[in-house]
Amino acid sequence: MKILGISAFYHDSAAALIDNGEIVAAAQEERFTRKKHDPGFPSEAVRFCLEYGGLTLNELDAIVFYDKPLLKFERLLETYYAFAPRGVRSFLTAMPVWIKEKMFLKRLINEELVKLGYDKKKKVKLLFPEHHLSHAASAYYPSPFEKSAILTIDGVGEWATASICLGEGKDISILKELRFPHSLGLLYSAFTYFLGFRVNSGEYKLMGLAPYGNPTSPDIKKYEDIILKDLIELKEDGSVWLNQDYFDYATGLKMVNEDKWEALFGFKTRRPEDALEPVHCNLGLAIQNITEEAVIRMAKEAKRLTGADYLCMAGGVALNCVSNGKLQKANIFKDIFIQPAAGDAGGALGAAQAAYHIFFGQERKITWKADAMRGSYLGPTFSDLDVALTAKKYKAVYTHYENFKDLSVDAAKLLSEGNVVGWIQGRMEFGPRALGGRSILGDPRNAEMQKKLNLKIKYRESFRPFAPSVLAEDCAEYFDYDGISPYMLLVHPVAEGRRKPVPANYDSLDLREKLYFERSDLPSITHIDYSARIQTVHKETNPRYYELINSFKALTGYAVIVNTSFNVRGEPIVCTPNDAYRCFMRTEMDYLVVGNFIFDKKQQPEWLEKDNWKEEFVLD
Repeated sequence: MKILGISAFYHDSAAALIDNGEIVAAAQEERFTRKKHDPGFPSEAVRFCLEYGGLTLNELDAIVFYDKPLLKFERLLETYYAFAPRGVRSFLTAMPVWIKEKMFLKRLINEELVKLGYDKKKKVKLLFPEHHLSHAASAYYPSPFEKSAILTIDGVGEWATASICLGEGKDISILKELRFPHSLGLLYSAFTYFLGFRVNSGEYKLMGLAPYGNPTSPDIKKYEDIILKDLIELKEDGSVWLNQDYFDYATGLKMVNEDKWEALFGFKTRRPEDALEPVHCNLGLAIQNITEEAVIRMAKEAKRLTGADYLCMAGGVALNCVSNGKLQKANIFKDIFIQPAAGDAGGALGAAQAAYHIFFGQERKITWKADAMRGSYLGPTFSDLDVALTAKKYKAVYTHYENFKDLSVDAAKLLSEGNVVGWIQGRMEFGPRALGGRSILGDPRNAEMQKKLNLKIKYRESFRPFAPSVLAEDCAEYFDYDGISPYMLLVHPVAEGRRKPVPANYDSLDLREKLYFERSDLPSITHIDYSARIQTVHKETNPRYYELINSFKALTGYAVIVNTSFNVRGEPIVCTPNDAYRCFMRTEMDYLVVGNFIFDKKQQPEWLEKDNWKEEFVLD
């Protein structure tokens, strides 16, 4: 039984293919079109999945869209009616799009599929599970648990903004839902907006900014009290009630009523390029604290309702890895599995799995050791010929290695000498994290590496932290954590013995002074609060990346390297060798490793293309 899942028309469009319950391929559309968070129909992602599966659309048993458009339209109409006369401008903007396109989404999907070779006479089933069921399925079915609680939290699907489910065998039962307009995800996005970051992409910046808040400052408690008194009511079960007098997302064209928020917090809405001040950091810490408390309360409610020993998570809020780390430390459940593509992209996979197990009633067979996501390496790969043709196109100079072990030794030496190395190997990752398939790497011992990567390679805000990739068996040597974190979705502290004490006046320093203080013997991956967003690297899922880090360990004694996604600010993660070479030449990266090829920047011909990535990519 072969099923294609699709998510589209909001943000992070994607496609995923399963065959008899096994995940064959999955990818986001943005990686092919080079438009970050591309919301369009995922034609290229669908094409890739079908080619990888050796199928045509006409051979599928079902095509599954990740939510119910008519239910979403019902929510839109009821919301405008409930808030009237507020929102007239927004209503007049939204309705023509809905009436022209989204009301007739089934027809639109069919038209797009026909362009890809679909024969409507074949009458392949077209199914529409609910949004949060797609999220729940994407987390539970690939997990290693026979029975688990499932917690999904995001902005909004059709009506639901969070759900608690029970997964048992092949079945998922929805036990409790939080409904629009009350939403933990939209609350976090509102603060993302107010603090000057882009909604639906800048939430992780807010998460990274929060630790720069001064935990001893009275501002933190003041802001938390304001939020809990004027903006929201946080219930015992983790659900939130949002005071709509202060929010504009239900019927307006922006997230918040700026005048009211500015009066409430005592400072102006920050614009994207404005300087970050202590008030911004402190407010970021306050909302992060409240978000963590809400998630932990929801998890406790999930435990109470299900009695399950295990938890699965999905939805955009499940990408808040700081909250995930705190939840794990709370020991509410024996273990937690978080879908690596927890946002809307993962809905494509969940939709296909929900159809397979629930609609078609197929039994669930757990045949995997850790999970069924294959380390999340589910995207396109490339051949030596692809690399050679890219080199020929740009007249690029390279060294080719017959033996990959020799290449890994040389690449490890380059890293140890302070070079920044682009690293492209095997299949591309599915989800927002680069996991050693499409990564930029550096030496974590180098105190200048964070600054160099942020300002000269990624061209982004200097406060942004970088993640460590560590050999799974060596994790506890560097971090206060002895489990696995293959998908970079957990934040845990750097081991006590590796930390360096901060000066007595540390909390009174400004953001820049705090940023460049060395906090451990791994300064480039130790965040300001001594934490790190850990990726454990496993030989079974990524033997080449494992080999590189092992070579670095043999050379330096450290089984950990810096890993960030291979892209510049505003650009999707690279997909092909061609994408990688272009990004390599337009940044101050030192070396590029693609398969068994190494490109040295000093040996490359002058880059004559006068394009500018700042103009090509909308800044996130």
